[in-house]
Amino acid sequence: MQSGTKKDLFLTTPQRSFPCRTLILSPALKKQISSSPTEKLDLDGWKNVMRSGMQEEVGEASESEEDSTLAATRELVEMWRLAGKTVPENISEEELKILMECSTKSSKKKYLKYLAVKEKVKKASKVKQEKQKEAKREKLEKAKENDTGELKNTFLLQFWSKSMDRMYNWRTAQAMIFGQPLVFDMAYENYMSRREMENTVNQLMETEGWNRRAMDPFHLHFCNIKVDGPYHKEFVKRYGEAWDNLLVTVTEQSHTDVFPSDKLIYLTADSPNVMKKFEHDKIYIVGSMVDRNIQTGISLAHAKRLKLTTERLPLERYLKWETGAKNLTLDQMIRILLTLKDTGDWMEALKFVPKRKYEAFVDTSFYSKHKTDTGRRTKVFEFSNSQEKVKKPFVENSFRKQTEKKWWIAEES
Repeated sequence: MQSGTKKDLFLTTPQRSFPCRTLILSPALKKQISSSPTEKLDLDGWKNVMRSGMQEEVGEASESEEDSTLAATRELVEMWRLAGKTVPENISEEELKILMECSTKSSKKKYLKYLAVKEKVKKASKVKQEKQKEAKREKLEKAKENDTGELKNTFLLQFWSKSMDRMYNWRTAQAMIFGQPLVFDMAYENYMSRREMENTVNQLMETEGWNRRAMDPFHLHFCNIKVDGPYHKEFVKRYGEAWDNLLVTVTEQSHTDVFPSDKLIYLTADSPNVMKKFEHDKIYIVGSMVDRNIQTGISLAHAKRLKLTTERLPLERYLKWETGAKNLTLDQMIRILLTLKDTGDWMEALKFVPKRKYEAFVDTSFYSKHKTDTGRRTKVFEFSNSQEKVKKPFVENSFRKQTEKKWWIAEES
């Protein structure tokens, strides 16, 4: 610039005028300012170009950093596999990202062990299915070999799986119109880890299956479920395209906004109120939460916050409970409630409680007899006490009379 003008510095003047900010470029300064025309540069366009370049560089840098961290975690998994630790054989990028989110070394080991056990269970189920298929093929081959050309008995027609599914779907659709509602509360996202969330969704899928195959199913409501939330993402991942065709009412609203509060009963193991009988005109709520740490009082506090009546199952009356919490899984709860709805028999419904949790069933007839006997005993005891209280003043008066009489006799003599 000090030596003189440079031709490369000048820009061609645009033919159209753009409404933007401009920078006036003049030729290089000399001792005397030349009278050449000024030229304009589009600053906004130049800034957009520079920003796009910076964003591309940042995106490439972030992608490269993410790839490097994923590669590092994959190498760590391989090292632990060579060291003889329980590690899955195949791990996806999503699982690697979850592994990266684990803060401590022990949490990473636990998550990898969980994935390894899950992988073993899948392999075992595949082997079992293959064995069952081979057994079916052998049976069909033997039937063909032993076929004598006689006609088969067609008195009882065979039900195919498609026809059974249609019947189940028809019952569930009728329950969505005329059936009793049953609410699963999804307001516990912040109280569970990712593993507990996956277990909750597994139990809810089993719950939907048991309800669909029941003779008189409930109208299931999944309330407080957020779109693109943890529950919703896990359901879409598991069900896939079938999620949109599921015969369940899914809503973001709370159950207090959908149903009247005086009809709602929240079932929680921490409730002080014991459930005496199943009421067909009420709407029961079950908290959708798997809590391995057993944080007591969460569902009860949630129900009290909403000012809802709470109840718990009468496990102590019908079962000799052993040590441990009285929390049941969601699929066990749906089977107990379905049996109560159909039969109203507690002894039959509580058979779905795992046998490892209780010693035996309590004899309810002995319990009621013992209760009446104790009541009679207390009444007799109260009556005898009252009789003694009544007799005491009479005894005292008679003793006084006797002493007075003696004193009178002594005075006369």
